[in-house]
Amino acid sequence: MDYDHHVPEALSIEDNMGREAILILAGVLAIILLAAIECSPGAAESDASYWNKVDEAVGIKGTMLAGGVYKTELPPGVPDVKVGDVLLRPAMAADSWVSFVRMGDEAMMMGDIVVPAGDLGPVQRRFVEEGIDITAIHNTLVGESPQVYDMHISGRGNAAVMAASVRAALEQVNVTHEEVMPAPGSSGQLKRLDEAMGYRGRAENGVYVYEVPRAERITMDGMEIPSTMDVSTTIKFQPLGGGKAAITGDFILRPDEVKTVMKTLSENGIVVTALHTHMLTEEPRLFMMHFWATGDEAALAKALRQALDNTNSLRPYNAG
Repeated sequence: MDYDHHVPEALSIEDNMGREAILILAGVLAIILLAAIECSPGAAESDASYWNKVDEAVGIKGTMLAGGVYKTELPPGVPDVKVGDVLLRPAMAADSWVSFVRMGDEAMMMGDIVVPAGDLGPVQRRFVEEGIDITAIHNTLVGESPQVYDMHISGRGNAAVMAASVRAALEQVNVTHEEVMPAPGSSGQLKRLDEAMGYRGRAENGVYVYEVPRAERITMDGMEIPSTMDVSTTIKFQPLGGGKAAITGDFILRPDEVKTVMKTLSENGIVVTALHTHMLTEEPRLFMMHFWATGDEAALAKALRQALDNTNSLRPYNAG
């Protein structure tokens, strides 16, 4: 028995090519549509909303810095500090902060919390309970009263959750400062200081501050650390009157720079008060050299500039 049946004609080469072109076009359109959805408002949390949650968690409004670093200056957690007869402003001896860099919905956090010696235990225990890593505990000054320590912290995860952990740790210390600090000097004095240093500083809570970035790329666990996140040399001047000043801060150094910088500081009457690391897995390996001195402001600036010239820091520019 014959059966009538229809055998479809084979597709021509031209038909196959046309079908492939349609499939490719459909795929491209799908990719474009997905990208549009991901970039649309509400698909990913906006920066403003993200950082507002951090502000609410820590209880203080932060500031966006270069390199996408969101920094929160924390209130002083130590009483007024003296070295000898010099009463230090909080920005000289109690400069606590925490910074974040956003990575999608997560963030990398680093911070420096200054606490009185007697509160090290409670603050440390709270950070451990909160899952925040403590990467360094050290002195910055020598002979200060009361004795204070810097506690460096780091973490990776939800920025608002980590900010809340920082707040919980800070609640272990109850010290506030209400004193309004005067300006660090006249515009003419500051200009001369800039010329001696070769960099432009900034006035900050009664102290004049220089931050000098390293020239090389610095990473931690494969992620680049912006220069505004504790990897720049910091130098602070507090005026004492009569052309004199107190200085403190820390040089960020490679191992091969440590000896030369220490020699330069020592020969100019600047005491190295601490030498250590702040991180655990940074590349290249970095050491932090803290220092202290009082004396003629211009002479101290000249010595600090000489020390900077022996490091791989970004070159000075015309400060005038």
